Amino acid sequence: MSMKQISVFLENKPGTLERMTQTLADGGVNLRAISMAESADYGIARIIVDDLIGASTVLKDADFVISLTPVLAYEIPNEPGGLNKLLMRFTQAGINIEYMYSCIIGDEEKRAYMILRVADTAAAEAAMTRAGLRSLDLESIE
Repeated sequence: MSMKQISVFLENKPGTLERMTQTLADGGVNLRAISMAESADYGIARIIVDDLIGASTVLKDADFVISLTPVLAYEIPNEPGGLNKLLMRFTQAGINIEYMYSCIIGDEEKRAYMILRVADTAAAEAAMTRAGLRSLDLESIE
């Protein structure tokens, strides 16, 4: 059950990230997770939002360059070794993780959610299902 992540390409200068978050706020879109990567000239904000279509629309209308990418999300225990147990399953299945980031949602901090990008989302999801892990959809991490 993969979900879509929005990658937003941002000019690497003061205020650009704030303009993106203001655009989302003005559009009534709530961020669920965010990761930032940068290079000398630009950054990439990878975001999971509560309203994919609304976020895509308001960002495009504000002249942001975006792309949609399928990602997988898994719940892990928020404890030492929690992430390692998940990564071991990917290693055992021979699946490379291109990048990942996490989020903790809610008052109960006993669990975390890992968002993972792999080359073949469907194959990775099938392998993890065979290993006894169920990927999450957006509603599961709200």
